[in-house]
Amino acid sequence: MILAFVVDLMDRSRITAALDDVRFVRTVDPAVEPVPTVVIVDLSRYGGVVPEVRAAWPHSTVVGFGPHVDDAAMEAARADGADRVLARSVFFRDITAALGR
Repeated sequence: MILAFVVDLMDRSRITAALDDVRFVRTVDPAVEPVPTVVIVDLSRYGGVVPEVRAAWPHSTVVGFGPHVDDAAMEAARADGADRVLARSVFFRDITAALGR
């Protein structure tokens, strides 16, 4: 199971084309959501949820992506516990590779 904090429809379609079993969410709710193996976070819109995601699902792999020029968001995601932080272009070039699959 993969959870994705992604709202952009084009991004969602690219992710679902590359991955099976993706569930798009807007909030962290461990009481409702099953434990994901991977959590994808669009850092430009949801960067602030990384600490909450890490606390809710400590054994899940957290992968963030964002604009390559947003150094602050990328550094914050790393500091907050994201396992991988990638430029948006790198993430979408090969989504399965970005997730370490």
